[in-house]
Amino acid sequence: MYKKILVPTDGSEFAKKAQKHALFLAKVSGAEIVAVSVTENNFVNGLPLDDEVYQLNQILKERSEENLKEFDELNDNNDLKITHVIREGSPAKVILEVAKDEDIDLIVMGSSGKSGFDRFIMGSVADKVVNSAKCAVLVIH
Repeated sequence: MYKKILVPTDGSEFAKKAQKHALFLAKVSGAEIVAVSVTENNFVNGLPLDDEVYQLNQILKERSEENLKEFDELNDNNDLKITHVIREGSPAKVILEVAKDEDIDLIVMGSSGKSGFDRFIMGSVADKVVNSAKCAVLVIH
């Protein structure tokens, strides 16, 4: 039924639950997984591009790589194809762009991530994805 499943991850507990669901669905359907981690660095806009900002961006990128590596470790026998995507930007926007670019059939994501304050201010990433995605979305709580 599914050929490609997109799984956004930010290292949160909800994301880890979603990863387990996605792995199960991929195993039973034979789908491949595209795992995406979004580096949200809009808070550095307007700051001078100096060493500190560069180092902060590097730390955020390393965190994204760690999140994806942790996801790979859940793939017990390495029997599933998991492709990694790391992008910068607004999480909901990037998730929707990757879903379109990769011709995704299903997005499996956690109901909330690490940032509760951002969700309060801007609305949750999951809500934005559910309301705008052109494919099926499974939200794990």
